Formats: sequence, structure tokens, C-alpha cells
Amino acid sequence: MTGTYRGREDEAKEKRAAKASAAAEALKRGEVVLLYDFDDRERETDLVIGAGFVTPEHIWQLRRDAGGLVCVAIDPVACSNLGLPYIADVLKFAAGSAKGDENGNGRGNDAEGGEDFGAIESLCERQGDIPYDTKSSFSLWVNHRETFTGITDFDRALTIKRLAEVTRQAMNGGSVNFGAEFRSPGRARTSRREEGADGAVHRPRQGREGRPAVVVCEMLDGETGRALSKEEAMRYAELRSLAFVEGEDVLGLFEEMRD
Repeated sequence: MTGTYRGREDEAKEKRAAKASAAAEALKRGEVVLLYDFDDRERETDLVIGAGFVTPEHIWQLRRDAGGLVCVAIDPVACSNLGLPYIADVLKFAAGSAKGDENGNGRGNDAEGGEDFGAIESLCERQGDIPYDTKSSFSLWVNHRETFTGITDFDRALTIKRLAEVTRQAMNGGSVNFGAEFRSPGRARTSRREEGADGAVHRPRQGREGRPAVVVCEMLDGETGRALSKEEAMRYAELRSLAFVEGEDVLGLFEEMRD
């Protein structure tokens, strides 16, 4: 019986890995895929597309069909090479700079406009603040310098495509002057995508053929005011012949890639 159970378990793991691998291939072709998190984590489905393929029409699709926050998830190696921090760390640094050191040195009340920005320290992320993870993945909000307000579908697509290009340069060891192309604050949110379930499908480690930057947007339900149910997200994918994968599927692929 033990052998039979183990055989079924291996077969289930292979099926999950195959689903995730198919989704990764779809991303390589520039297709939109649906990625559902875990039942015991966010319980949300993201629409996902490789950042280098994004068009204004894709941004409209994300706004219309998903409705969540349009975000560019970037490989942590590329983030390090580009110098993109966690926004939580930026706030902590700002809070420390506003307070000054023990000798009273620092900006403090000398900050621009005479404000000391005391609210920053109280806003800094604390352990246990996030119910579904240990740390927020948020990084900077940016606009490409050739955009106008940065909010239109055209402007956001431009910013995102250029983010994809500089991210690939950084992953391949190229030198990138990030500030020469982008300014902050902006309308395109970036995040540092860490290893794990969604990291494996977002960034399949296949040499330089992976997608070091992808666009994600949570699917919301306008009737309930909550995240779109997994069943409704699966129906959306089926009607449009799009790949649908779950965190469990992707973990199977991730484990297989590490073996």
C-alpha cells in the first residue's frame, strides 16, 4: 500500500509540474496566464504576462478583467544589480534620517519645507503586520522619463517594456543607469520577486531564456468586493483557452528544477 500511495503522490507531483511548465512556456510565447496563490495564503488569482510583451491593450485587459494593482515583479538578482530596494527599507532609512543621530545630527526639522516627517517611523512595516507573508515585496513606483503622467495605458506599457529591457540587461551583467531612464515616484509599481511558488513560474531558471520581469494583476470581484473566486478565475481561463496554475502546481516545478 505504501508503494501504491507513493506512486500516486509522484504521479500527482508530475502532473502539477507539467501544468506549471506549460504555463511557463505560455509566458515565453507572450501569452497571459492565470496564477492562483494558496488557499492558506492570499487566496487570489493573478493575471500574469511577460513584461517584455506588454502592449497598451494588455494594460486595458488587466484593468478591465482583473482590476487589481498592475505590478512589475522583478527577479531579485536583477533588483540587486539595478539597486532596487524594498520600499520598507527606504521608509526605515527615511525615518532614521529624519530623527538624526544621537548627537542631533541629521535633517530632522531641517527637512525641505520645515517638516520632520514623523509619521514615517510609525508607518514602517513591523514583524507580523502582513498576515500572508513575512515581508512586503513592494519596491519603487516609477515612470519612464518619456512618459507624460505615466497613468495611461500607453504610458504604462512604455514604462513596463523598458523595465523588462533593463532588467534583462542587468541579469546578463550589463551596466544600467536606472535613473537615466526612470523617475520616481511614478505610476508603475515594481516588486522584488523572491524564490518560491510564483517565483518559479514567473522566472523559470532556464539560463537566459527566463522572464526576469513579469506583470501581475490581481483578479477582483465587483459583486462581492473581494478577490475573484478560484472557480470564477478557472472559468475565465477556460473560456479564453488560457493556462491556469496554482501554487501547488508551481511548487512541484520549482522542486523539480532544484533537483
